[in-house]
Amino acid sequence: MVLENLVKTQINKNIKYIYFYRLTKEKVDITYDLSIVSLQSYGIEIERQSIIKDKLIDVCRDSVMSISPDRYKVHKLLRLLYENQVSPIHLVDIIGDYVDEYILDFDKEIKSMA
Repeated sequence: MVLENLVKTQINKNIKYIYFYRLTKEKVDITYDLSIVSLQSYGIEIERQSIIKDKLIDVCRDSVMSISPDRYKVHKLLRLLYENQVSPIHLVDIIGDYVDEYILDFDKEIKSMA
């Protein structure tokens, strides 16, 4: 489910690029102490549409789902990508270290529920 959609446009020569930065939400089931715990999880999707003379010629999209159960952290990361107009091609390269750190939020969330 898309919760927020930020849009940026760039024109380079005769090609118009429209970037969509989306905050997504999904439910994830995690096994903990032989039981299944359901948590809300937030992710990011970036899409770039390439348009020439009002014709869509290419769409490039990538996403990272289930980054963290902390919406604020993922939203802050989304804003960073939006402000720097990161391409979907570079999404994983840019946020990889953040994702490695934020994945620990799931453990914290489960422990706070227990």
